[in-house]
Amino acid sequence: MRQHFMMLAAYNAWANGRVYDAAAALTEEEFCRDTGAFFKSMMGTLNHLVAADRIWMKRFTGQGDAPAALDTIISADFTKLRAVREAEDKRIFAWIDGLDAKALAGRFSYMTVSDMRTISQRLAPALDHLFNHQTHHRGQAHMILTVLGKPSVQLDLIAFQRTEEGRAYA
Repeated sequence: MRQHFMMLAAYNAWANGRVYDAAAALTEEEFCRDTGAFFKSMMGTLNHLVAADRIWMKRFTGQGDAPAALDTIISADFTKLRAVREAEDKRIFAWIDGLDAKALAGRFSYMTVSDMRTISQRLAPALDHLFNHQTHHRGQAHMILTVLGKPSVQLDLIAFQRTEEGRAYA
């Protein structure tokens, strides 16, 4: 199971890198334009992903900054946001690399952000959510690029598994 989550962490960083590469071609106006996505713009969507990851990593580890809201703007500056994203992806990968089977089968408790409830659940399904959530919002980032008339981005897991890095996990 650990190998599976290591693959998802590596895929997550790879896919985030591809989205950020595509977003780097946007003008500032395009980056901030409300395209009708859930978090409105590419800026809002990419910030949400960092905010949500920080919230989950704080829940998982008890360490790090965790915003109080899911729509927190970590940075409106694309270059700074990309550096934060890359650091968060490395943090996620390193933390998962340190997990063992007992930890993955274990439980943890946390407080929800939206309605302040205490939840207790197994770690492995919560990690599935962490990575599925990233995929969901990267799909929205893909839609934003399409709405803005930009080229599509290949984000399929199988495409990652066919890369040299991905083959290490497949």
